[in-house]
Order: sequence, then C-alpha cells, then structure tokens
Amino acid sequence: MNTRSDSTGAAPADYLTASPRLFENALLDKLSRVHWTVPLYVYAPIIAVLVYLSFGKASVGAALGCMLFGYIAWTLTEYLGHRYLFHWQFPGEVGKRIHFLIHGVHHDHPSDPLRLVMPVLLSGPILLAAFGVIAAVFGFPLTWPVLAGFTAGYLAYDMVHYHVHHREPTTRFGRMLRRVHMLHHFRDHDRGFGVSAPWWDYVFGTSYASDSVRTDRG
Repeated sequence: MNTRSDSTGAAPADYLTASPRLFENALLDKLSRVHWTVPLYVYAPIIAVLVYLSFGKASVGAALGCMLFGYIAWTLTEYLGHRYLFHWQFPGEVGKRIHFLIHGVHHDHPSDPLRLVMPVLLSGPILLAAFGVIAAVFGFPLTWPVLAGFTAGYLAYDMVHYHVHHREPTTRFGRMLRRVHMLHHFRDHDRGFGVSAPWWDYVFGTSYASDSVRTDRG
C-alpha cells in the first residue's frame, strides 16, 4: 500500500484520517461514506427477527448450534475475503482502480472515520448471497438460525473494525485485536487478515510472531 510517511517513517495524522473523494458523481461519493452506527440500525433489527424465527421453528439446541455454525462461517468468510479479495492486485489501470475502491483507500487512509464499516450497498448483497447459499444448503427452518449467526458475525466484524481504529480497548482481548490490526496496516499487510477473528491466521499460517505484537498504535 502507498501510505505516505514523513521522515520518521510515520504517516501524518491528517493523511491517515483524510476522506478523499472516490467518485465524481456526488451521490455515489456520498454513499461511499457511512457512519459507524448505520450497520447497527440496519442489521440489529434483522438479527432480532432471525433469532425470533429461529427459536419459533427449531429446537433450542438446533437453533444455538446453527447460530454458532453461521458465526464461524462468517469469520472464515471475513478472513478469506480480506486475504484474497481485498488484497488481490487486479491487473491494469482499471484493476488498480478497482483495488483502490475495494480496499486500497482504507490502507492509504486507515483512520478515515466514514470508511471503516461497509456501506449497506456492499453488505446488503453479501448477506443476500449468503441467504441464498444457506437456504440451498440447509433448507428451512434451519436457514434462519444459520443466517442469524452469520449476520451477527458480520455486524461484530464491522463494530470491531471501527473500534480498533477509533477507540482505546480496555480489555486484553481488545488490545490484542488492535495490536494485530495495526501491525497489518503499518508493518506487514500480508499477515493479520482476521480482524474480529484472528484465529484463522494461525490456522492458515498468516499470524504474526508473538515477539512482533508489541505496540498498541501503528
């Protein structure tokens, strides 16, 4: 990533927090920015409805097991999507533009507060696609608890991603998540792909050595 830096190697704070224009079209550019609370308002009620349907149509044990499966499925989706889609270097000038829009802008301006959670125009199709796959594999009524766990996992990812960039964690786990994500941004962006679920980096060999996880800030 081409994050600018000063003579000390640290990127200026105003550059890290900048929110550059991505589209000439004013509406598209506005839609590329989203306040971190928007996913909460959109998806928390949906998750509540899915949970209600889950326990109304399946046994408690089956519903909880399917929710856990859906959550784990999200964490794997998060890891694979971040590693292989977000960091894929598409060929050509058009490819560079696509990469910048998908993820490059976040690495160039990682503290832009309006580009830390997914716009609904991006997360909505992802979750609709997940609904189609889950329905085809599990059928009904088990689709509801699996989708509830998957959607809750996505929402947790968005909230974790925002907070590791803009909040001081107060728990040991939170501090670890922040350290690993800052290492991904400022030391080696070929490691640390799990934002809310770092265990997949250990499974797939992309974790940081323990002695490299030291500072709370990049």
